[in-house]
Amino acid sequence: MSDIEMVVGYVRSDKLSAVKRALSEVGAPSLTVTNVSGRGSQPVKKSQWRGEEYTVDLHQKVKVECVVADIPTSDVIDAIADAAKTGKPGDGKIFVIPVESAYQIRTGATGTDAV
Repeated sequence: MSDIEMVVGYVRSDKLSAVKRALSEVGAPSLTVTNVSGRGSQPVKKSQWRGEEYTVDLHQKVKVECVVADIPTSDVIDAIADAAKTGKPGDGKIFVIPVESAYQIRTGATGTDAV
């Protein structure tokens, strides 16, 4: 198993502040955040605009990526899950991906030193 892993979480946009705070508390302050759209178990919504009905089946989420080398991955997963949970459909998902290697451009550090 790799010493470096990337934890990727897809969470509700309104939970981003809580997730950032939770990650900082477990010692994982470095992250990348991207606005994304997706669909899963969250129900489809029907709306109207200027008299025309349309379906919203892609919901706005944020993708939070955190590369972990010096703290337990399970702590990062628990922090994201606890901060993002509302108990309703659409809370999101978390994936863990092994990272083969890392390279820090500024210093030239490699492996876990680059993280």
